[in-house]
Amino acid sequence: MASPIAVYSLPDLKNTTDDALPNYLTSLDFEQTHFLTDIRLVLGYSAVIIAAVTFAFDYQCGWDETKGYTYWAVITYFLLNGALTFWIWFAEKGKVFQGLTQNGTLLTIASSVPKHNPTYQIVVRWTDPKTSEAFDWETREISAPFTTWFSPDGQFIAKPFQQWLSSKIPVIAAADGAGSNKKTENKRARSGL
Repeated sequence: MASPIAVYSLPDLKNTTDDALPNYLTSLDFEQTHFLTDIRLVLGYSAVIIAAVTFAFDYQCGWDETKGYTYWAVITYFLLNGALTFWIWFAEKGKVFQGLTQNGTLLTIASSVPKHNPTYQIVVRWTDPKTSEAFDWETREISAPFTTWFSPDGQFIAKPFQQWLSSKIPVIAAADGAGSNKKTENKRARSGL
């Protein structure tokens, strides 16, 4: 069993719940896509590599020889960090899961917690490209207090969380209903859910 978290720490409650979401959905045979994370990593690591190379070049050759290169490296570094900030705020927008099912249903979940309010809010968007034209997304906003799936001593209880999701989101309910076979139960047992 995982160690308990501080039940009065909203970031801890949100992060623990965010971490449980992909585990549950992948146990239902949703395949998580990592495109958003990959772009974030490319932008972040590119900026760090530019800074490291500039430092090494300056350390090796001295300021006078490298100041022209340093000027362009600093500009590139700030442009990459600006692009990274834009990506996090406007492209990711709090998304904690993006994936698809075996039948092609796309699912995106973004989470948030209002300031000083222990309520977990998610925006769920899904579409089935086989039945809808031009990616006609269905959207549902749901929320529940963290006390629904956290015990008073800070233990995360997966079953109420899973039941809450499957009772509110039809695409998850369909996957959970279809996923009650032994394969899914074994997968859930391995993932700790």
